[in-house]
Amino acid sequence: MKIETLPCDWGAPQEPNGQLVVVLHGRGDSSEGFHWMPGAMALPGVSWLLVNAPDPWYGGYSWYDLPPNQARGVFRSRELLERLFDEIEGQGFAPEQTVLFGFSQGCLMTLEWGARSERPLAGCIGVSGYVYDPHALALELSDAARSRRWLVTHGTQDEVLPHDVTAAQVQTLIDAGLPLDFRSYAKTHTIGPDLQDIRDAMEGMLLGLPA
Repeated sequence: MKIETLPCDWGAPQEPNGQLVVVLHGRGDSSEGFHWMPGAMALPGVSWLLVNAPDPWYGGYSWYDLPPNQARGVFRSRELLERLFDEIEGQGFAPEQTVLFGFSQGCLMTLEWGARSERPLAGCIGVSGYVYDPHALALELSDAARSRRWLVTHGTQDEVLPHDVTAAQVQTLIDAGLPLDFRSYAKTHTIGPDLQDIRDAMEGMLLGLPA
């Protein structure tokens, strides 16, 4: 798994024991697709870890295969994320000061791994994704996941992943006890109208503020 660290001020990587945002891209994209994010978020002193998914996909990368063949990749990528976070902690970044962010496929992995992980992350944010198996995930929510902040955003005009499907899946997780803030926007499969809310959520999570 290829990893590169980009601090938000385009300077040298921050020292361990600082705040960190881990970014998971969508299918066919790569870490380069989120080089804009540290500057746009403008969170002083925060380090950024932009992660490439493991499978080549038409010039980019993918976390798992297309439906209905996504199960093997989802399970494998969950294991890879667990190993990645072992490495992150080994480098001195505490989970309490780490936010996990994912877009599209990255959103699914944020939910599938983050909602099961017992690591006390500062928070999790997902954009324009869905849940692979919401009923299975609802039964496997970790205590840590029930205690951290969550934000998931989705577009009512999403042409890739229907809004109503994701909304229903998210409600299953909420009903199971995941404190998930789900917000809808008049947007397509992209980041735009939700950008300020994403930034505010990141800042609040890293500062330990209540939702």
